[in-house]
Amino acid sequence: MHIDHPAMASGRVAVITGGARGIGLAAAVRLARAGMHIVLADVDGLDEAAAEVRAAGAVKVLTRQVDVSDRQSLLDLRDFVFDRLGDVGLLMNNAAVGGGGNAFSNPDGWARVIGVNLMGVVHGSQAFTQAMLEQGRAAVIVNTGSKQGITSPPGDTAYNVSKAAIKVLTEGLAHSLREAGDGQVSAHLLIPGFTYTNMIQRHLPERPSAAWSPEQVAQAMVKGVVKGDFYILCPDNETPRALDERRILWAAGDIVENRPALSRWHPDYQAAFAAFMEGAR
Repeated sequence: MHIDHPAMASGRVAVITGGARGIGLAAAVRLARAGMHIVLADVDGLDEAAAEVRAAGAVKVLTRQVDVSDRQSLLDLRDFVFDRLGDVGLLMNNAAVGGGGNAFSNPDGWARVIGVNLMGVVHGSQAFTQAMLEQGRAAVIVNTGSKQGITSPPGDTAYNVSKAAIKVLTEGLAHSLREAGDGQVSAHLLIPGFTYTNMIQRHLPERPSAAWSPEQVAQAMVKGVVKGDFYILCPDNETPRALDERRILWAAGDIVENRPALSRWHPDYQAAFAAFMEGAR
């Protein structure tokens, strides 16, 4: 399954944090089928994941137990990869957790979510980017965000904050990479929709019909990178792109129109939001 991009060509190396399950594992399998060597980094589940990736056809599969919230752990991962394989074609900063809570409770949950979701991406980007630039060849950095980091639905505010920060971080990374050199290294923001990952499985034992599979997200990621998209916005089985676009526009309009925070869920704006969304049909 050839991929028409030099960073994801057969024989190149993909490094994926959170690679033992969910979207990370699905991406590893897809890239392995294209002939890439795969490095899986996660806190657990690595043996089972590596077996699945090898079965997909990867020639070399390396694993590394990594705590992405620890900067040194990512520096050690970088040295491990370059010492063993001498190349990184794709870095996917993907590790994530939920369960942070609202804005004024659960400080331990907040620390965990920000430490893994946001600082894991910061640590990965800072550990690998310069070394990827110095390779002098095409390479790609994909950071896994979320629609929740754009429209901020009520619920797990800590998770929303972490994913909003990843959006801003990745935008800044893309700009810095353009400034830094000849454009051979690019950054991309993967924006999954409703996806049946392990975090969802804890609450819903069966995949809802509305949810995409991790494999669908991984395929969308590959297609988006090949097209050169920065924002890789994924639909799901109940939310087409047109609906996402209207929701994103409404969220931005809260600032422009000086509406209450999260007016989409405010009782005074329910009718106005419903009328606005008719434009997506």
